[in-house]
Amino acid sequence: MAEATPKKPPDWKHITEPIHDAESLKQESINANHDHLITEIETSDGPLGTTLRAVYEGKELSKFRIRLDDKIRNHDREIERMCNFHYQGFIDSIRELLTVRQDAAKLKDEVQQVDQHLQESCVPLMTKGEELVKCRRIQGNIATAVESLNLCLPVLEMYRKLQEQMTSRRFYPALKTLEQLEHTYLPRVNSHWFAQTMADDIPKQRESIKEASMSDLKDFLENIRKHSGKIGEVAMLHAAEQNNMDPAIVKATRKKTKKRRAPPPPNPFTGEVDAPPPPVIQDEEDEIEDSAELSAQDLIDFSPVYRCLHIYSVLGDRERFETYYRKQRWKQARLSLQPPSNMHESLDSFKRYFHDIVGFFVVEDHILNTTQGLVNRAYIDELWEMAVSKLAASLRTNTVQCKDTSMLLDVKNLIILFCHTLRGYGFSVGHVLELLLEMRDQYNDVLTRQWVDIFNEIFSEDNYTPIYVESIEEYTAIVTQFPIQDENLERESFPKRFPFSQFVPDVYNQVKAYINACLKYSADLHLSHTEIDDMIRKSTNLLLTRTLGSCLSSLIKKPSLTLLQLIQISINMNYLEKSCLYLEEYISSITGAQNDSVHMARLHGTTMFKDAKSDAEEHIYKQLNLKIDEFMDLASYDWLLPEAKGHASGYVIDLVAFLQSTFMSFTNLPDIYLHLLEKVAKTACMSACKHIANSLKEFLLDNEIRQLTMGSLQQFNLDLIQCEQFAASEPIPGANDGNLTLAFAGIRQLLDLFLNWDWSLYLADYGQTNSKYVRVQPQVALSLLEKLHNADKKKNTIFGSLNKKERDKKKLLDTVLKQLRGLVNGSTQQIQG
Repeated sequence: MAEATPKKPPDWKHITEPIHDAESLKQESINANHDHLITEIETSDGPLGTTLRAVYEGKELSKFRIRLDDKIRNHDREIERMCNFHYQGFIDSIRELLTVRQDAAKLKDEVQQVDQHLQESCVPLMTKGEELVKCRRIQGNIATAVESLNLCLPVLEMYRKLQEQMTSRRFYPALKTLEQLEHTYLPRVNSHWFAQTMADDIPKQRESIKEASMSDLKDFLENIRKHSGKIGEVAMLHAAEQNNMDPAIVKATRKKTKKRRAPPPPNPFTGEVDAPPPPVIQDEEDEIEDSAELSAQDLIDFSPVYRCLHIYSVLGDRERFETYYRKQRWKQARLSLQPPSNMHESLDSFKRYFHDIVGFFVVEDHILNTTQGLVNRAYIDELWEMAVSKLAASLRTNTVQCKDTSMLLDVKNLIILFCHTLRGYGFSVGHVLELLLEMRDQYNDVLTRQWVDIFNEIFSEDNYTPIYVESIEEYTAIVTQFPIQDENLERESFPKRFPFSQFVPDVYNQVKAYINACLKYSADLHLSHTEIDDMIRKSTNLLLTRTLGSCLSSLIKKPSLTLLQLIQISINMNYLEKSCLYLEEYISSITGAQNDSVHMARLHGTTMFKDAKSDAEEHIYKQLNLKIDEFMDLASYDWLLPEAKGHASGYVIDLVAFLQSTFMSFTNLPDIYLHLLEKVAKTACMSACKHIANSLKEFLLDNEIRQLTMGSLQQFNLDLIQCEQFAASEPIPGANDGNLTLAFAGIRQLLDLFLNWDWSLYLADYGQTNSKYVRVQPQVALSLLEKLHNADKKKNTIFGSLNKKERDKKKLLDTVLKQLRGLVNGSTQQIQG
């Protein structure tokens, strides 16, 4: 290539040229700028965007074009000059190339011949080479396959091992195998397609393990719900042995039953089902006895819980498992705490109820001590508080409906053993023990209701006659039943007669039996002697005052009781009253409390028996008065009788005979009775006399009687004399003090006033304390006198022929009536004033 014509240096103007004017300077500056841009276009190897932008943004584009055209024309002239300068050399080169072409064609033919010959000679070599390459490739593939198999075989072996573990439900090693497979073996074979398949299957395998372990846990929860009663029963049996309690109070009645076991569930991974086991006949009681030597925890396999907890912990889902377990166990706790229907009707129902609760908390305690955090103490305490509240409510409801004291005692023993059992596992049982004190009142109420029937049966079977004994054996049998100290009775020869009837020792022994029954409930409550003594005394007081007092009151009010029976009841009350001291001593002896303690409650039976005795005496008086009323109802007076019959009325004679025989029965009692009945007999006799006097007075003052005659008053006087003679005859020994006759003093003065017609003395002495007729009221005298006056009015036809004496008597009668009316009116005015 010819050399390029060297570029001429730019035609720069001399700077020293004088500047003629501003226009010329501007033109020079524009030309210099255009030259600079053209130079950049010529010399630049990169993009010309900046330069072209400067050209087009300038204001002298047309001048730039002119300048550029000039530059192009200059280059064209240089190119033409250079081509003219090298033309001859170009012609010479063409001629040389034509000569070389012939030589090149000849060389090409020779090369083709050599190439053909070489290819023909290399065909066998190429064949052998291809075979060698193929063998080398196969050998490499074999080496690669062996290497890949060496990497894949452990993975496949591990996966096979995983499948075997899953089939055999060995979830612990399966999880470990999955972890090794995922983190160690599968990364080595990531290039293989099955690695990704296995990697995708690993989460599914973990979920399968979780589901299988959860299925085992559900089976465990269902199984533990069924066997909680058995666990609780074994635990309570152990507690009974440790606390020296009778194990029989724990065992519930069971029957031998033919049990058909449920077929095993299919394997969750293989779907295979084992053959169902044959039915077995088993006695649950024998089974419990066989397992009594084992602990309650040994009866249940807790491995499903541990396995599931471990699996969920390893898989990072422990919190979910804990929540599920606690929720399910809380539901089961509510089911265990729900009492069976009509639990109060059967002791076995109470036993099974306690078995379920104990079994539940024994399991939870074992889970607490053998797992870390599955359940904690706060959760157990909350569960226990809920259980205690529901247990207390259930027991209150069912024990209130229980009417059998023996069952209540058994329930009490069950509660005590329940507390011993759970206290051994660390549970607080204070509130449950407080429930026993509440049940004590229910127990005492049931006892009291039972003793109502016992007392009523004693009263109905008693003959209300003194006890006769004919031998020392019979005598000893009575004195051993009831404490009686009577030297006179001991000195008497057989046959002997006790002052009381059979219901006294019977009542005394039944009160002791009640005390013993109350003491049975206090056993194993860990109360002090003083607390037990106070409890028994309070219960005994309620029995004596409320129960026995009510029974005695009902007994005394029976209308079928005779007077002698009421007398015997009154005598019995004396001895029962004295027996209260022996009952207090008996309570102190069985409770071990000090009898002289200032804080010891005294029995209120003494007051109750005194009240019962007073009630019996009142009924004696009422019965006697009712009998008197029966005789009085037989009275039939003819108030218009002209003259007296000369003897007392028949009803009065019969009444006096009855009273004499009645009070004679008092005096014929043995001396041992006399000091007991002396006051009662005197009071009864006085009450009878007063009642007779009041009844006689009511006869005279009966408003239905409008008329009466002096003859009827004289007959009435004969009856009164008969009653006064009875009162003066000393019907009760030692009662001849004049008090009995005073009962008839009022009616006697009234009759004497009319029979003696002693009105002048009555009117003169009226109002004075030493008056002979001080007991005669003006109203009574006026009423009786008016009845006499009414009877005299019927004799008006005869009055005209009366002699002077009769007329004077009539005049006196009118005068007395007037004065009596004045006294009555004066008394009324004084009262009103």
